[in-house]
Amino acid sequence: MIKTVKDVDLKGKRIIMRVDFNVPMKDGVVQDDTRIMAALPTIKYILEQKPRSLVLMSHLGDPAKDVKKAQEKAEKAGKTFTEADKEKFISGKNRMKPVAEYLEKKLGSKVAFAPDALGQKAAIDALPEGAVMMLENVRFHKEETAKTAEEREPMAKELASYGDIFVNDAFGTAHRDQASTATIAKYMDAQPVGGFLMEKEVKYLEPMLKNPPKPMVAIIGGAKVSSKIAVLESLLKNASSLVIGGGMAYTFLKAEGHKVGKSLVEDDFIDTAKKLLADAKTKHVDIILPVDHVGAESFDANAAPVAVDGVEIPDNLMAMDVGPKTLVLYKKAIGAAKSIIWNGPVGVFEFDSFAKGTESVARMVADATGRGAMTVVGGGDSVAAVNKFHLADKMSHVSTGGGASLEFLEGKTLPGIAILATK
Repeated sequence: MIKTVKDVDLKGKRIIMRVDFNVPMKDGVVQDDTRIMAALPTIKYILEQKPRSLVLMSHLGDPAKDVKKAQEKAEKAGKTFTEADKEKFISGKNRMKPVAEYLEKKLGSKVAFAPDALGQKAAIDALPEGAVMMLENVRFHKEETAKTAEEREPMAKELASYGDIFVNDAFGTAHRDQASTATIAKYMDAQPVGGFLMEKEVKYLEPMLKNPPKPMVAIIGGAKVSSKIAVLESLLKNASSLVIGGGMAYTFLKAEGHKVGKSLVEDDFIDTAKKLLADAKTKHVDIILPVDHVGAESFDANAAPVAVDGVEIPDNLMAMDVGPKTLVLYKKAIGAAKSIIWNGPVGVFEFDSFAKGTESVARMVADATGRGAMTVVGGGDSVAAVNKFHLADKMSHVSTGGGASLEFLEGKTLPGIAILATK
């Protein structure tokens, strides 16, 4: 386990803390405060220890990439994208000031705002005792995301000068080696520690990778095999059953020789799927693929659902969800599990007509939690699903990091965690 803010003396110290406040914004208004609320326990604890100051830093989107997309969208619509349009867009989507104001309300105390992430040492030194400051979006500086440590060094050094102790509570960016997430640690005298959110993520994800309570069931869904193959291979080491759902299931069904109609298939990964099926058989891991489906003639929210009572899918249909017989198989495996990791929906849950499979899985996992199983929902669309069905509080842990949780489960070393002191 990692050391946290509770393991070090914070009194009178200047704290520089990386948070993940990359929240959805619309016209400068926070649309979902999940990540802000997840960081509050650490922020409040630090302030209770009477530090000299607490400086928070985060990214909020990627200004350069976001502006480029907005420009391209405007050009396609035959419109000009002026400098005024650019500033209005950035102000509504990428600037941290509205987030600082939102945090101030939730914290119930003043949060000063720095209009830039760099050049703030004098302003930080002049803060009143115990004050909180939020820096502007770190990604306004290209050094933040630069590929080499040498390119990131000047920014990382500057950020390091703002604090005596670096606290990383941004699990959502822990898989990225960036100036504010990992490189900063090279220039701190004290060993960096984690916040409570980072601690919780490691506490629940690490056992799933190394020593899960058994039987362990992994439910892996989503659109593409290519993005999940490393996770599937990693989970084969400990899983008793591997439920493969979503669009990726149809590459596996085609690999088994089944007809998949117009369903999403990655032909380049058929051989990969065959190898994984063979490995699972060798390791005595039960692979559960759909045995019936809910199909449609087109990928559309208004498409009429068509029940496919069998594994073979007609040529005119694409699979959009799993059917009732498949859900019976899921229930049997999930019902016997002592630990469950779920990453990725098993159908197009965004469309109400094709949400039943994913909602049923969410309820099965929630029921398993209720009877004592350890259940972890691993980021991304799975989190969106449990939120949509109001079941997030029925899981042992819902991860705040999509890409980070995926790479953690692949067994990769995450730079933002590797820098932290360990117990």
